[in-house]
Amino acid sequence: MKRQIRQSKSEKAAAREAAEALAIQALTYIAADGDRLGHFLAESGAGPAEIRRAAADPGFLLGVLDYVAGDESLLVGLAEEIGFDPFDVAKARLALAGKRWDG
Repeated sequence: MKRQIRQSKSEKAAAREAAEALAIQALTYIAADGDRLGHFLAESGAGPAEIRRAAADPGFLLGVLDYVAGDESLLVGLAEEIGFDPFDVAKARLALAGKRWDG
């Protein structure tokens, strides 16, 4: 029988906050290079003017993490740039989706 571990509201809020921060760092990394930004805009369908407003939307931030997770070279470059474990993107995606990472 698998034991369920409950996550407190404050732990969920902290995980979500960290996930949002990582997604914003990823968006900043993408926007810092014209080619990366162009590809992202083409994939997301968002315009440059919409990005700032959209960055406050958890669903959009989840999409940013999905985009990064789907491009290994982008993921590795971002990880090297800001110094995190690429696997943290998977954890952040779960946190933004309201799920707990147990492994």
